[in-house]
Amino acid sequence: MQTLQHSQHSVKQPRRQTKHDNSGRFGRTFSFFFGDDLLWYNTSMSERKKITIGILAHVDAGKTTLSEAILYKCGAIRKAGRVDHGDALLDSDSQEKERGITIFAGQAVFNLPSAGTEVTLLDTPGHVDFSAEMERTLKVLDYAVLVVSGKDGVQSHTWTLWKLLRQYGIPVFVFVNKMDLEGTDRGAIMDELRMRFGSECCDMSGSAEEIAICSEDMIEEYLAGGTVSDDSIAKAIKTRKLFPCYFGSALKMEGADELLDALGRLTIGYGADVDFGHWADAEDGIGKTEYRVFRVTRDKQGERLTHLKVFAGTLRVRDEICGEKINQIRIYSGDKYRTVEEAGPGTVCQVTGPQELLPDNDGVLEALMVYGVRLPDGVNVHEAYAKIRQLGEEDPQLQITWNSQLREIQLKLMGQVQLEVLQEMIKRRFGIDAEFTEGRIAYKETIAETIEGAGHYEPLRHYAEVHLLMEPLPRGSGMEFGSQLSEDVLDRNWQRLIMTHLLEKEHVGTLTGSPVTDMRISIIAGRAHEKHTEGGDFRQATYRAIRQGMRKSLADGNMILLEPYYDFELEVPRDMVGRSMADIQRMSGECGAPEESGADDMTTLRGRAPVSEMKEYVTEVASYTKGRGRLVLSFGGYDVCHNQDEVVAASGYDPDADAEESADSVFCSHGAGHLVSWDEADDMMHVSAARRTASDESDNGSDPTSGQHRTSDAAGLGGAPGLGGMSADDKELERIFDRTFKSSKSDKPSIEAREFDSELERRKKAAERRRRAAEAERRRDEMLLPEYLLVDGYNIIFAWDELKQLAKENIDSAREALIEILGNYQGFRKCSVIAVFDAYKVKGGQRHFEEHGGVTVVYTKEAETADAYIERTTYELSGKGNRSGKRYRVRVATSDRLEQMIILGNNAHRVSANDFREEVEQVNEEIREYLKQLARRNEIENPNKLIIE
Repeated sequence: MQTLQHSQHSVKQPRRQTKHDNSGRFGRTFSFFFGDDLLWYNTSMSERKKITIGILAHVDAGKTTLSEAILYKCGAIRKAGRVDHGDALLDSDSQEKERGITIFAGQAVFNLPSAGTEVTLLDTPGHVDFSAEMERTLKVLDYAVLVVSGKDGVQSHTWTLWKLLRQYGIPVFVFVNKMDLEGTDRGAIMDELRMRFGSECCDMSGSAEEIAICSEDMIEEYLAGGTVSDDSIAKAIKTRKLFPCYFGSALKMEGADELLDALGRLTIGYGADVDFGHWADAEDGIGKTEYRVFRVTRDKQGERLTHLKVFAGTLRVRDEICGEKINQIRIYSGDKYRTVEEAGPGTVCQVTGPQELLPDNDGVLEALMVYGVRLPDGVNVHEAYAKIRQLGEEDPQLQITWNSQLREIQLKLMGQVQLEVLQEMIKRRFGIDAEFTEGRIAYKETIAETIEGAGHYEPLRHYAEVHLLMEPLPRGSGMEFGSQLSEDVLDRNWQRLIMTHLLEKEHVGTLTGSPVTDMRISIIAGRAHEKHTEGGDFRQATYRAIRQGMRKSLADGNMILLEPYYDFELEVPRDMVGRSMADIQRMSGECGAPEESGADDMTTLRGRAPVSEMKEYVTEVASYTKGRGRLVLSFGGYDVCHNQDEVVAASGYDPDADAEESADSVFCSHGAGHLVSWDEADDMMHVSAARRTASDESDNGSDPTSGQHRTSDAAGLGGAPGLGGMSADDKELERIFDRTFKSSKSDKPSIEAREFDSELERRKKAAERRRRAAEAERRRDEMLLPEYLLVDGYNIIFAWDELKQLAKENIDSAREALIEILGNYQGFRKCSVIAVFDAYKVKGGQRHFEEHGGVTVVYTKEAETADAYIERTTYELSGKGNRSGKRYRVRVATSDRLEQMIILGNNAHRVSANDFREEVEQVNEEIREYLKQLARRNEIENPNKLIIE
């Protein structure tokens, strides 16, 4: 939400949207005429309420047809158009007419016939590939009309839309369309709506009693008078306690009148008759204009249009927003518009002039595929990049970037249809016949442990140094930025500049070069030069500090690859549940216990699985269930990649060869700048851990770990490597340093200070060597412990090609083959092997154990997964979970990355499926070599022995 204060022409952009149910009064009356197809009307703003509604649906549910019916019924158009005829008012783009689908959000403004209500209708795309356009529109809606196909019911994308409407808190009217088709059942549809969306769904043709039970206030009113007022119903709808449902056929104009009547009577909007409070400035009483940008387009002449909704105050021509003057305010209906001098509360308008305003890119839905742009020979890549980036303004979710290693323009897309539309847009607008590479999953990266990164930039006559603390955050947190540094140490202006550089770009990781997320980055130290520091110097130092921190994390094995996951709901016939659960496990997914479905002989599985594994599963479900199965997928966020090693290897990314993302620092020596490698730069930084302490304290001989400004370690910020484990002597050295050598007047350390730093560094390095020696001794002791190997049976089966192929024919044969392999492995390696197989799908099943050739085979009980059993067993065998305290060396063979985190927490070691396969092959080779040697020895010892084959 943006705020424009007219007195100062300043713009505020808070991170979160504020409540926008607010009113404004302005008394102009106007008339307008759009041409032959769109009729004129008069509007007295002081007398009418204003609402913005969005029409949403799964593709082909009849959303645009309903929009046309509404416009026709209200007299806004002379003839209702049709999508398949290419004459729908709101599908005016040439590609929309050619493809017969809505691609861009269309707008129309009209009056309801008898309710004194002015409506701005936004027709949104229904195809899943254009969900980002739809979601941006949600942020300016007062109400939504969710169209459900009476023939198909609640489809996969319908459920996604419902969850988005719930998340954004938007009141919903449900219109069940296509009720004229054979086989539709009003009662069955209402049952499904209540089951999927909640008991608040109510058929508005029913009795007042059915409506009243949706809220306590309405129940009391009904019991008192036997009826419920429109005002009470409107309040219940606005607060999402009631979802009114209407039925009809948009193509035959049936049910549209009832819906329009409800939109007029049962909505609360902006206008003279409704007062939600005022938006005056708390200090000086000056009114503010609150608005939200939700879209950017260009008109036929190429002029930039910023689409926004005004929530409070008045936006006027020649106002300045973001330092840019508004030249024109337009109100669009279809592809035609009228101009106005001002826009008040509840108005959705388009402004010309501002070039920097962009819609928020903070939506729930994400594009999960990355594509590279292939340009024709002779096309200048830099010019093409500048042109294509214009499309990124119109759709921020495209995230158009330049990949320096692959030397290609990259962007993110939802699917194949969006790719084709984008390809045509690039050709028509820029004259470039671009092609696209095959789509790749859009991965992300994060860190597993806190790390400090430092960047130094000091070519001749330039200077900046930045130290950053990088901390992991829970999944789905995104990026957070802040400062933990006193302004007495580094001036506020420099800190603001560092913060600007942290925010101005999407930083990438060191595993695959994918964007980083789920991380908090804090400024903990920095230094500028009185004469030589320029703004660009801090940009270089900041970028290098971030990169060095992630490069350290990579070296320590603490970078984590994240992949997108689907939350799924799978409904299949009861006798196919076993097949479905095996498929889910094969796809590295997880699910809860089977649930009885509302339909006869159907069972529902709910869980999550990687997008990379499940994106083609819809077709497979339809095939093996012969059309009876139903799979609903929705984006479930990012989590640990199930096959990180494989993805990283396939990416071929070299973090040290990425010229755009350098982790090295630049220092000045003998009058010239020179690069210092990331792993050597810490020793040369001008702000060491000790000097950060000294600069944070007043020059009075006080204890550096007390007072307001503490060392980064004392404040719990990590600090330099080894500092947190300093001995009492080392800390005493620091106190002596503070009293003896610190100078608050000069940033340049004295010779004595540098000598002190060298001594302190020597002691810290010695302490680090002792720590490493102790760790090595601990590992040697651990290698002498008896070894247990736990094998996640089905995980290994579906990870090895030959076993997976065998499992397709007979899962029992695949299991027996794996057990035989494990028996040979155990006999040669002299370890104890436990093979664990999921049996939690077996109703009433009890955990039981079997012995096969020395291998212990465990079948889990009902509702117990192999993961859960392995977690508990590793905990017990590691010595943590048994009273005797006896410890074993425990390894787990699995490719489940989520399970890996649990295993590591129990002091066990994880072996990936691929690594374990290599171990088995090595053991088999050693067995074969041993048998060969044994045969040769027998031949030598028994040369005359007769062997019959």
